Amino acid sequence: MTATMDTETAESFQSLNPATGEVVGEHPVHGEEAVNAAIARARDAAAWWGGLGWKERRIRLLNIKGALTRSLNRIAQLIHEETGKTIEDAQLEVVMAITHLDWAARKAEKVLGPRGVFPGLLAINQKCVLEYQPLGVVGVIGPWNYPLFTPVGSIGYALAAGNAVVFKPSEFTPGVGLLLADLVGQVVPEQPILQVVTGLGETGAALTRGAVDKIAFTGSSRTARKVMAACAERLTPIVAECGGKDAFIVDADADVEGAAEAALWGAMSNAGQTCVGVERVYVVDSVYDSFVGKLTEQAGALRAGEDRTASYGPITMPGQLDVIKRHIDDAVARGGRAVVGGPESVKEPYVEPVILLDVPDDSAAVCEETFGPTITVHRVKSVDEAVDRANATAYGLAGAVFSGSKATALSAARRLRSGMTSINAVIAFAAVPALPFGGVGDSGFGRIHGADGLREFARAKAITRQRFSTMNLTSFQRTDKDMAKALSLVNMLHGKRYK
Repeated sequence: MTATMDTETAESFQSLNPATGEVVGEHPVHGEEAVNAAIARARDAAAWWGGLGWKERRIRLLNIKGALTRSLNRIAQLIHEETGKTIEDAQLEVVMAITHLDWAARKAEKVLGPRGVFPGLLAINQKCVLEYQPLGVVGVIGPWNYPLFTPVGSIGYALAAGNAVVFKPSEFTPGVGLLLADLVGQVVPEQPILQVVTGLGETGAALTRGAVDKIAFTGSSRTARKVMAACAERLTPIVAECGGKDAFIVDADADVEGAAEAALWGAMSNAGQTCVGVERVYVVDSVYDSFVGKLTEQAGALRAGEDRTASYGPITMPGQLDVIKRHIDDAVARGGRAVVGGPESVKEPYVEPVILLDVPDDSAAVCEETFGPTITVHRVKSVDEAVDRANATAYGLAGAVFSGSKATALSAARRLRSGMTSINAVIAFAAVPALPFGGVGDSGFGRIHGADGLREFARAKAITRQRFSTMNLTSFQRTDKDMAKALSLVNMLHGKRYK
């Protein structure tokens, strides 16, 4: 049985190479009827998949991982064509998706399988079991900037938890989603455990309105609010991974050259189109000039382009060019200085590196997600000031701290209002499957990856079994003696005074 949708539709759309404008593929626009049909098929698939048991699912998921690995270069080439990112960055994306799928497949039973729970002395006659059961059908709405890695963070973990998935990829990168589903279908031909519906915004809206058991959404905070409103009609739960305005802090005793290298890659890789990418840098005064010097020097060697020697590719979504230019223009108009690039760096479909200094904290370039190869650098008196300014945003996705002091770095990392923080590295958490990934505030809620990511796609089930009779407290036959025993036990266990 095919894992992709029937292509019979009156409408279609094209995915284009953002660097060349060439047509990469043509795909159907699936409407509400087609989406609901996919959900219905997924319901049957979920019953079969969930009934296989942990071992059988693990074997199949590991075989899917193997298929992805053998197709690594083919997938990376398609990611390159649909997003414009470099082949090497596309390969790295596939590698990370593979490692996450491997972890989810191997750890699902340990995290979600049945385990005994101590009942406490008051209910000592009960045998207690906690387990996590599949939700059923999970709808996944994926992004265009990491069209494999990001959705696999939901798809792989949802499948490992025993669910079937209906996936709506971005209209900019539908081919990647279809290729993933095709590989899954080759390994698991019995039932369509992963189906893809393609289309524009209305296709995604139809999925959120459909009879799914959870939605995993990646996109803007604005769109997330619309998705949540639609999910509210059915009380469908949602995990939302939205944008960020991530901060990068450099302490006085940091490895300045290493910090500059990490900040530059975090800001410019994938043309800055990374939700956990670096957008704001706060540098302690004593190393500010040195850091800026090294950052600008390294940035001078970067080049946007489509060829194999380019540092990064084009802006994937054409409309984002206007946002990037507006942020640069506003920063310069309000007194900011461009020490690398400037307004002239926006050359459709590319944006050359832009480094901005002395940008006001209330400017668009500091407050709003830019999603381009730009970075603002700010001078601060201390790490404490850096943390305060870094937290002065509605976003709270990720961040980084560079410091020679373990204690200082850990303290700052803990105080940053974010879901993830790297110390003396950038975006390191994304490569660690055991760590949860997600944000707070306008950056969303819920978690993918790790044990938390597996539990995100399962429901907790509590089971008790009475092993023998003791105090009969939950009966109309309860005696005064039973209550006296219970009260005496509670006083003994919980009546102490603590100092």
